[in-house]
Amino acid sequence: MNTRIRASVQNMTPYAPGEQPRLPNIVKLNTNENPYPPSPAVGQALATLDPAELRLYPDPGCTALRSVLATLHRCDASQILVANGSDEALRLSADAFVENNGSIGYFDPSYSLYPVLSAMRGVPSRPVDIWPDMTWHMPPDYSASLFYLTNPNAPTGMLFNKAKVRAFCEHFPGVVLIDEAYVDFAREDCLDLALSLPNVLVCRTLSKSYSLAGLRLGYLVGSADLVGALHKLKDSYNIDRIAQAAATAALQDQPWMHANVRRIQTTRTRLTQELRGLGWQVCESESNFLWTLPSGKTSADVFEALRRRAIIVRYWPGPRIGSYIRITIGTDEQIDLLLAALREEA
Repeated sequence: MNTRIRASVQNMTPYAPGEQPRLPNIVKLNTNENPYPPSPAVGQALATLDPAELRLYPDPGCTALRSVLATLHRCDASQILVANGSDEALRLSADAFVENNGSIGYFDPSYSLYPVLSAMRGVPSRPVDIWPDMTWHMPPDYSASLFYLTNPNAPTGMLFNKAKVRAFCEHFPGVVLIDEAYVDFAREDCLDLALSLPNVLVCRTLSKSYSLAGLRLGYLVGSADLVGALHKLKDSYNIDRIAQAAATAALQDQPWMHANVRRIQTTRTRLTQELRGLGWQVCESESNFLWTLPSGKTSADVFEALRRRAIIVRYWPGPRIGSYIRITIGTDEQIDLLLAALREEA
């Protein structure tokens, strides 16, 4: 063991991002990217950028972008932190709200970055099991410094009951970060909890509903006290000029985003019905993906069969969730190809 490297870093298993295959003409349904392009306003904003301005540092406070977000969410700009992807916001929260003798909680299964953040911080993880029925049963003696509550959940896509989320937040002694990466595809959100409860933050991203996964931009909303602590820890210039301009343009075109969301929701309903018609089990989804249990073949076999046809879905080997695969909602044409392949492979 190299004594120059922290033991927790040497012992940790790093986060494994979804595969970005280099295969030609693939149907890519594995990383929950939006199949439709971002608002044309994004291209227009990028076209007006003067390359000469890139010699200058960007606005460290993301003033224009935070102003747009504050108007959108009916809060003050001091209640918003803009981050280099929501992952940066999650990491900053672990640094800001967890003492060295603290702990980090989350549901299991959930976003697989959370235990990695615990290991990076060098503190214990306190997962709460929601397997196998995907229901939430919080232990009566549970405590943690910070709890990541993904809603809608990943990888299941399910939406937790808001009244139950509120009750949990009101009684939890630490900070609750509600990770709403997929919330624009859901029927409700928890933003009002972040704007009314002193220990709650809501984290969002432009990667999914705004079709800007390649931009890497997320943000947090909550009390000025919690958000102010995070501003102390963030990199001075964490959001570059290009990202600020593109994100501002995308956020100002809400009709475009909502139109794409409706298209994905319609396709989600169709794919759910078609898969159930094939005998698959499909978790009720409020996201832009489906969590499914195939019929007749193992998930590993389905994954490999689809891959041979240049259709990529997400599969995690393992004793628990290894029985399932996750399918991103693509275009109708992509879903037609997927369904045709599944019928031929049945």
